[in-house]
Amino acid sequence: MPDYNRPALRYHTPMKNSFTIIGFTMGALLLIIGTAMLIPALIDWHGDHANAAVFLHGALISWFIGGGLVLTNRGPRETMDLRFVFLMTVLAWLTTCAICAVPLWLSDLDISYTDAFFESTSGLTTTGGTVLVGLDNMSRGILMWRALMNMIGGVGIIAFVILLLPLLKIGGMQLFHSESSDQSEKSIPRTKDLMTALVFTFFVLTSACALTYYVLGMSGFDSIAHAFPTIATGGFSTRDTSFMNYSPAIQVASTLFMLGGAFPFILFVRLIRNNEFAFHRDPQIRALLLILCAGTLLLTADVLRTTDLGLFDALRHSAFNLTSIITTTGFASIDYMAWSPFAVMLIFLATYLGGCAGSTSGGIKMMRIVVATKALIIQLKRLIFPHGTFTITYDGHAVPAKTVYGVLGFLFVYVAANVVLTIALSLTGLDFATAVSGAATSIANVGPGVGAIIGPAGNFSTLPDTAKWLMSAGMLIGRLEIMTVLVLLTPVFWRK
Repeated sequence: MPDYNRPALRYHTPMKNSFTIIGFTMGALLLIIGTAMLIPALIDWHGDHANAAVFLHGALISWFIGGGLVLTNRGPRETMDLRFVFLMTVLAWLTTCAICAVPLWLSDLDISYTDAFFESTSGLTTTGGTVLVGLDNMSRGILMWRALMNMIGGVGIIAFVILLLPLLKIGGMQLFHSESSDQSEKSIPRTKDLMTALVFTFFVLTSACALTYYVLGMSGFDSIAHAFPTIATGGFSTRDTSFMNYSPAIQVASTLFMLGGAFPFILFVRLIRNNEFAFHRDPQIRALLLILCAGTLLLTADVLRTTDLGLFDALRHSAFNLTSIITTTGFASIDYMAWSPFAVMLIFLATYLGGCAGSTSGGIKMMRIVVATKALIIQLKRLIFPHGTFTITYDGHAVPAKTVYGVLGFLFVYVAANVVLTIALSLTGLDFATAVSGAATSIANVGPGVGAIIGPAGNFSTLPDTAKWLMSAGMLIGRLEIMTVLVLLTPVFWRK
């Protein structure tokens, strides 16, 4: 008989257990995705559209694979090896993107699997870039499925950022753990309860957004189909023109709800559960509002100077589009490519920023920007006062040096990833503006870029297939905070 007490075999035991957990989790996830496909199936069945059968077939495929994984990976499951937490996270997003693309591929859209995968990846990562045209005449099942992908991705991102990333200590995200856990865990002590509260909060905000849209003049279907992408900061619309043809009141309301989607959801949980209003005390919210207000004023002044828009229209469009880009939503109320080069450059630079940690937004995140800015100020002070003692603080607490290094390391990797993806996209034949903005919008999960091809009035349908696969990879890498993927490629990570 083999000696199960040998160190080598004790090492392999948790690895086997980790694969069991991964298989069971993937199966459960596919069962959920398959069930979600019933919603667009019922919508198209009610509308007597042939795509109802397509979504039903997609659900059966998802259930079959998911059920098989669940049944073959049953049994006791112990603590999971940390290395496989990273692997499971990446596999979960890849699997979801692949299976969600199936009904789009099999539908009457007549698109390749490359386009379907790009669309599903864009939806689930809440990027919002699309390869589809003719949205106004598309089946309601397809339109709702795009909105649901934004919703599924948004909820998944909240869970990933709030429950997992702080524990993995990636890119300084342990700061968010220390900031959010102390007070929240008093009222929500268990992970299951916290996740339930976060999902409940997401749907409360989505319901409020949908009701507001409906009261202001959207149809019932459009209000729901736009509410999910708004709170998830996903950017998928039911119209090719996004928000360009909706009323000013709807655009103003959308601006406010997009901003809400970029706030840390743990603060909404505190507000709903404990009636505790703590938004004004959060450093990253203050930074987000400061940047947004300053940028809106600059953009409004430039629009007034270079266009014939009145003050209210200039302010409305500036606030809407800048909020949409900074929160990485991707809606558009006007073709801002027709504005001045300064305005276009300002909007392009806003692509990199992102909302708050613990929200559905992508980008660098305001928390990291605050820490990096304070680190720069401290470094300047040290040059002026070489013998001085300075401490970086965040929300009244000293920030450990290793956390600062994590933030600065993430910023370096973020820039490097953008450079690499820009070069790769250029090699596919894209012009410089499309390649640069394509890389930025993919990794930041924003959606529209700049230029004539992928600007707010265009889409990604004409890009080469290679560019679409590269951008899909960029969207996933950006959504997973880059480090989660890169660490899997490090050989030392997989050593005993």
